[in-house]
Amino acid sequence: MDPDMQQQSRGAGPAYPSSHPQFLSDPPAVAPRANPGPPSAEPAFTPSPQLAVADGVRDVGMIFLGASLTAGYGDPKGQGWVGRVIARTQHPDLDLTAYNLGVRGDTSADVVARWARECAPRWRGRAERRLVLSVGHDDVLTGMTMARSRLNLANVLDEATNHGVAVFVVGLPPTLDPELNRRVEALAEAQADVCARRSIPYVDCYRPLVGHDQWLADLAASPDRAHPGQAGYGLIAWLVLHNGWNDWLQVS
Repeated sequence: MDPDMQQQSRGAGPAYPSSHPQFLSDPPAVAPRANPGPPSAEPAFTPSPQLAVADGVRDVGMIFLGASLTAGYGDPKGQGWVGRVIARTQHPDLDLTAYNLGVRGDTSADVVARWARECAPRWRGRAERRLVLSVGHDDVLTGMTMARSRLNLANVLDEATNHGVAVFVVGLPPTLDPELNRRVEALAEAQADVCARRSIPYVDCYRPLVGHDQWLADLAASPDRAHPGQAGYGLIAWLVLHNGWNDWLQVS
């Protein structure tokens, strides 16, 4: 890891310990709403019993859900940050099955509409179910209100944890546009707050990367100046792996 990244990483958000129940049933399908009305109040969260991890080799189904950055769009190696994280998550106590369900252009509303339907068959038969969520840039780009975006994230977190799914949230990295970054930063802070209220692990990718030369150069060199290449995705993966990842998985 380059020294600049090590120095910048001190700005990463807290890695909150997760607390979830044993995995007992598949989550219900959630029907999409074409024209959602004004957001209701963010739901109160009642913590679930602590997650019980089996002894010995653990049968883990891990799903990554989000938009183009989750899908790894623009990485010439085809790995994105997800592939790099999975490659570093091999452990003798984990029988890991991982799925990348990133969809370009997805907003948090799209994730609310599809997460349970798409995740349920991939978790079928797995003893331990885990969800890694990273979404929000398209909320900003489409003009979604902060209240609606917060509520969408809260709903997925609450539904998942109430059905025995352990969740980990990866925050939004910065762009090259200072004006857009003001809105991205505000949403990143809101997401951190939603996660903190639920003791969900959250990784801040905004503050460590907003002034990081390698990240900015990678964005500037990309065809659309919006998605990083190999180096940028490597930086996101590094932040994920060094901010509570092993604690969340309960491996050493």
